[in-house]
Amino acid sequence: MAARADDTQARLAAYEGLPAAATGTGRDPVNLPMIRHWCEAMGDTSPAYRGPGAIAPPTMLQAWTMAGLSGHDDRSGPYDELLRLLDELGCTSVVATDCEQEYLRPLRPGDTVTFDTVIESVSDRKTTRLGTGHFVTTRTDIRADGDLAGTHRFRILKYAPARTPAPKAKAKAESGRPRPVVNRDNAGFWQGVAEHRLLIQRCTGCGTLRHPWLPGCNACGGPDWDTVEAGGEGTVHSYVVLHHPPFPAFDPPYAVALVQLAEGVRLVSNVIGVPYDKVRIGMPVRLEFARYDEEVTLPVFRAVAA
Repeated sequence: MAARADDTQARLAAYEGLPAAATGTGRDPVNLPMIRHWCEAMGDTSPAYRGPGAIAPPTMLQAWTMAGLSGHDDRSGPYDELLRLLDELGCTSVVATDCEQEYLRPLRPGDTVTFDTVIESVSDRKTTRLGTGHFVTTRTDIRADGDLAGTHRFRILKYAPARTPAPKAKAKAESGRPRPVVNRDNAGFWQGVAEHRLLIQRCTGCGTLRHPWLPGCNACGGPDWDTVEAGGEGTVHSYVVLHHPPFPAFDPPYAVALVQLAEGVRLVSNVIGVPYDKVRIGMPVRLEFARYDEEVTLPVFRAVAA
């Protein structure tokens, strides 16, 4: 049995280092209009992203490689072979798990972006709550005029769904609510939510508040921070109404709002206490914490009568 597992892992490991996609070129050079739209959507007012000496926000890295609504059609033969092999091993389901980015050089308006993607690693068979399977990590190197500007790692789990959920997992499925991804950068935020406290990061260098939680300050680049607790007052800055696709945990149509807190930062959440078609931009809302099952508590916002 151990020898067979070793043989399987060796077959999977043979794909590491092979291309996952053909080399590509960004559809547009780095440009100020896209930077402006991004900053407006994110509520990022840093002066670093405006004016003659502007740079692109580092978190836009992947945006310059996207193919638009038509999508990419450049997956490599080795990557298709790897996915087929995993299918043959019973790992027929897939879920995206996380991504990581590393920034090495600022992108500036006029830069032409090129990128290539390799299969970086295929893990040993792991047991997860979804089932057993292999984590496949791809790494995209993004270059600007030939210089490496950053890397984007994207990880999926190809797995064989668990046949019989454990009693605890069955209880969780009653809500079906997606689990938040908790990592080292945002663990403090979710700990605060568990305690019914909405914590906002504050740079101890320049005092700028930020959300979502990040390792460093968008305004001054400082790495040190503490937190302030939100008072709970906010307004609907923007919203969308979801009709499709349906998810078991939700009952469409429903509104998803971008709420601006009184402290100035914004976060995505649900508005409760009002029908979806009554949500409006500028609507005052008040923070509450909704417990969906034994493991999931989320901040939500209740509409406040004007």
